[in-house]
Amino acid sequence: MKTRHVFSVPDVASAATAMEAARDGGAVDGDISLIARSDIELETIPDERKVVEGDFYPAAVRGVAGGAATGLLAGLIAIAIPPLGITFAGAAAMTLGGAAVGGWATALAGSAVPDPVRRQFQEEIAQGRILVVVDAPRDVLHRVDDSLAAIGATRLPFDKPTIMS
Repeated sequence: MKTRHVFSVPDVASAATAMEAARDGGAVDGDISLIARSDIELETIPDERKVVEGDFYPAAVRGVAGGAATGLLAGLIAIAIPPLGITFAGAAAMTLGGAAVGGWATALAGSAVPDPVRRQFQEEIAQGRILVVVDAPRDVLHRVDDSLAAIGATRLPFDKPTIMS
């Protein structure tokens, strides 16, 4: 289990310094990413550093589960009505169809939702500041916090700090 800490720095040069400080504090290179205004991201931030999370996968999983449950319920109700002639195989097909439609629909909707960090700190990003996001175990983050504070990065209070590794 990892914890997410978000830091704010004023420019790209400070972000590079902050990433180096996070690595010096013990963070693995893959656990450090950056979020910035779109014009800054396009011009100066490498793709491997961008946070591109959205709600696509979590929404798709919820949709598959909800669609499958709805399809199964509809299939079982259809079985209970003899004139419809639905068999257990038909109910299984309805379950699979419900899962497919539910996953597809919610994944589309979820892809339009920005990641939680971008949503929470949209004003900070709009001002042109760059967010340095570090996802690491708590013991590593204590050292990272100290390293980033030493270079002047501001830690921002994040509402959903715990993430899955």
